[in-house]
Amino acid sequence: MNQPDDEKLRLSRRRFLSCGFMAAAAAGFSAHGAPVTSGTPGAGGESSSKDAIEPFYGGHQGGIVTPLQRHTSFAAFDLTTTDLDDVVSLLQSWTDAAARMSTGQTARPLGQDDSIPASDSGDALGLPPSRLTVTFGFGASLFTKDGQDRFGLASRRPEAFVDLPRFTGDQLIDARTGGDLSVQACADDPQVAFHAIRQLARLTYGMAQIRWVQTGFTGGFPAGETPRNLMGFKDGTKNPPVKDAVQMGQLIWVGDEGPAWMRGGSYLVVRRIRIALEHWDRMNLAFQEQTVGRHKYSGTPLGGTNEFDQADYDATDKDGNLIIPENSHIRLAAAEKNKGSQILRRPYSYYDGANVTAERWPPWRDEMEFDAGLLFICYQRDPRMGFIKLFEKMSKFDMMNQFVTHTGGGIFACPGGIAEGGFIGQRLFEKT
Repeated sequence: MNQPDDEKLRLSRRRFLSCGFMAAAAAGFSAHGAPVTSGTPGAGGESSSKDAIEPFYGGHQGGIVTPLQRHTSFAAFDLTTTDLDDVVSLLQSWTDAAARMSTGQTARPLGQDDSIPASDSGDALGLPPSRLTVTFGFGASLFTKDGQDRFGLASRRPEAFVDLPRFTGDQLIDARTGGDLSVQACADDPQVAFHAIRQLARLTYGMAQIRWVQTGFTGGFPAGETPRNLMGFKDGTKNPPVKDAVQMGQLIWVGDEGPAWMRGGSYLVVRRIRIALEHWDRMNLAFQEQTVGRHKYSGTPLGGTNEFDQADYDATDKDGNLIIPENSHIRLAAAEKNKGSQILRRPYSYYDGANVTAERWPPWRDEMEFDAGLLFICYQRDPRMGFIKLFEKMSKFDMMNQFVTHTGGGIFACPGGIAEGGFIGQRLFEKT
């Protein structure tokens, strides 16, 4: 069999396999060897084509206002190096690898030298890009940790990038919380999403290590339909419209108030929320709807007609009781009840198995407790006016709190988009 010529070396991993060449015989894939197209599914919908590619380079990072993909792998990393040059080198490698994988290529060019670790683990060879996006974030501990300015970056931490307070009811597990760096891979194929995280983790050897990882999923709901979470309710009905550039600029993207490296970026808050599904499933439908403030099957606010109706928070029943309860979820989260504060929700469900307990309910069977819930992800221009403002009230009064427990997560500064030839967060590390 002849060796591939220079033109063939520019093929994507999928076309590479279809040509019948063995991985060990390939070398030097181009970083820009595939045309870029854009998938246009609705929230939670399937791609119009499995070959669809989401742009990697641009003014904003992908995976923030990108139509929701079916699967996610989220990872937080702790840096083990004390050398700023190592951090820069890692981010450069990550940027190059993510750009390649988003077009369906291997993370690094495949090589013939079998004396070193393989350039790519190979588990996604033959799979299309599946609208893969990779979104990077910086944790507060990148700037200061244990009171130390680790890399000389403390003075460059944005004013809006505050630590999350400890909220009422928090039961955060340290091993599932925080991190110096965050990476979220989203794709319509779970193996593509996990592959991306796996390859980026391989590039950290000697410089960083995984702190925690969480996978998530959403159903294949039709385009334009709001996805449902594991509680059975639609999740994201009141998101600000991502196609409205004015609202995105007001609510989501950091503007001139932020340092240059954060402009066009956004602040990510992620929370791993375990849901007591067994407890929730025993509640009658009316109580569930009172807890949320919406009808379960239609998504309509109580007292309304359609899912996207403006909720009437002053409406009462014949006995003078509020139709949408005072401590219902949607009332406490509503922008009009929080001086206009809004966040962009991008949540995924998760399921990490189940534990059989010694308790018996009902008495004829053992209790099965699912470790399942919500990987809550949201973006905002300023977390002080977004998640923190909203959740300080919700953590105290939300009826839903009796069914959910926040067990981990963090807050990360996701820099603005990446220009070709640059790397993620480059302006943060440039000497001025």
